[in-house]
Amino acid sequence: MSDSSYPTSLSPFPPNYRASGVLLHVTSLPSPYGIGDLGPQARAWVDRLQEAGQTWWQILPLGPTGHGNSPYQPLSSFAGNWLLISPDDLIADGLLRASDVAGHSFSKSTVDYDAIISFKYQLLETVWTNFNTVAGWDLKLAFEQFCNEEKHWLDDYALFQALQDLHHGACYLEWPTELVRRDPTALFQARRDLANQIDQVRLAQFLVFRQANCLKKYAHTRGGRLIGDLPFFVSPDSSDVWAHPELFLLDEYLRPRFIAGVPPDYFSDQGQLWGNPVYDWDAIRQTGYRWCIDRVRVLLAHVDLIRLDHFRGFAAAWHIAAGASTALSGQWVPGPGSEFFHAVQQDLGGLPFIAEDLGIITPDVGIFRDQYHLPGTRVLQFAFDGEPDNPYLPDNYVSNTVVYTGTHDNNTTRGWYDTLSGDQRQNVCQYLQRPHVEGSEVTALLLHLAWSSVAALAVTPLQDLLNLGSDARMNVPGHSEGNWRWRCTTDMLSGPTFQWLRELTTITNRLPVFQSTPESPPNSEVI
Repeated sequence: MSDSSYPTSLSPFPPNYRASGVLLHVTSLPSPYGIGDLGPQARAWVDRLQEAGQTWWQILPLGPTGHGNSPYQPLSSFAGNWLLISPDDLIADGLLRASDVAGHSFSKSTVDYDAIISFKYQLLETVWTNFNTVAGWDLKLAFEQFCNEEKHWLDDYALFQALQDLHHGACYLEWPTELVRRDPTALFQARRDLANQIDQVRLAQFLVFRQANCLKKYAHTRGGRLIGDLPFFVSPDSSDVWAHPELFLLDEYLRPRFIAGVPPDYFSDQGQLWGNPVYDWDAIRQTGYRWCIDRVRVLLAHVDLIRLDHFRGFAAAWHIAAGASTALSGQWVPGPGSEFFHAVQQDLGGLPFIAEDLGIITPDVGIFRDQYHLPGTRVLQFAFDGEPDNPYLPDNYVSNTVVYTGTHDNNTTRGWYDTLSGDQRQNVCQYLQRPHVEGSEVTALLLHLAWSSVAALAVTPLQDLLNLGSDARMNVPGHSEGNWRWRCTTDMLSGPTFQWLRELTTITNRLPVFQSTPESPPNSEVI
């Protein structure tokens, strides 16, 4: 069946829709526990956004992270990051006491993952004991229901995590052969031997999902909506590949035959080697895209709209032979195309997606995006090359667009401007129709430019809203260490900046039309 024979879906944004929001990962929230979480500080952030007239809070992927702490390399496409569990909400549930979390001191400006993993692991040990001794039947019944409903991924992930802990964090390919190849007898024995640890993992997932669902409901009562993020690829050391090797292009030893990456681009003249295994789309197609649809369904329990990372991979992805030293030798290999979106639309009844169509975008990707009326992505930092037809210039937007001043992969706008050459700065000044732009004022000007554009949705990272420099950058692509650690402090969220943002949102006609109530969530017609 040809692509043109499939029905199209409406954009998640209705005609003349105008709104705005802020990009801030959960880990970056203020917290006395060394890392942002899904508890009181997240709800306070929702309140702050509402006061500033913002409709959307965009976050990064919520999966459990492994080496490098990247949310784009999760250990599971379905599981939640247990480091985001709120100790305060566990105290409210009676699963912890205040004394259990007292006496610990953490950095306020960066995330020390080693210290936090140790701290929260100890807390979960206490939670497990208390759950079995003092938790009420209502909580235990909810846990049992969760385990039954999420069994399709939870059982494999819980066993995977227990085995990984048993083998001191070693990649699953280094486990005993019978476990790598999922011999039924070996798996049965492992489930018996590790039953207690497996149930602890299940409980941690129940708590993550419970708190994330409560946060989503709270956001709705405050007029807010959440944008989540779905990585296109999965981590090579993940329960996804271990449990479903048939869905990936692997060799006889279950190692990737090809790895994902991109050819030379804005971030690297050698391209990028991401190292992720690539999909066997023929095998996935034969399942009706069940595993892929389940990924979307599980994420939608926590968010209202999903940013599809590396959207161009649905049209074609860059496959590089395993062992290659650079990405230069790769080639484009077709993805699932419209079949995938047709399957999602049939199953879920809609396409609640934003297409992250950045990087090297060939005409077929744009046609594919527009076929399903998915809003595309534009980043202002890419706009000022001096060419009038640059697609990132606001003059060239269509309304079905999400515009960003920058993303988690970019430098902050102030840091970016500080690194520009004189000619590049002149391009910025010329477009802004100003003879000169200081580094201290460029971020506010680009925020105004984004909010004033025809794009249906305008989003800025919190670092840009706060006019921070390069030291507040979240991630440097191609660098495996030192990323994903930035945090804001409570003081950063208490200044006049948010009143300025509300005024900007008002004059650019992006203020929510009405405040919601629990019975009447905001913009309910949007999704």
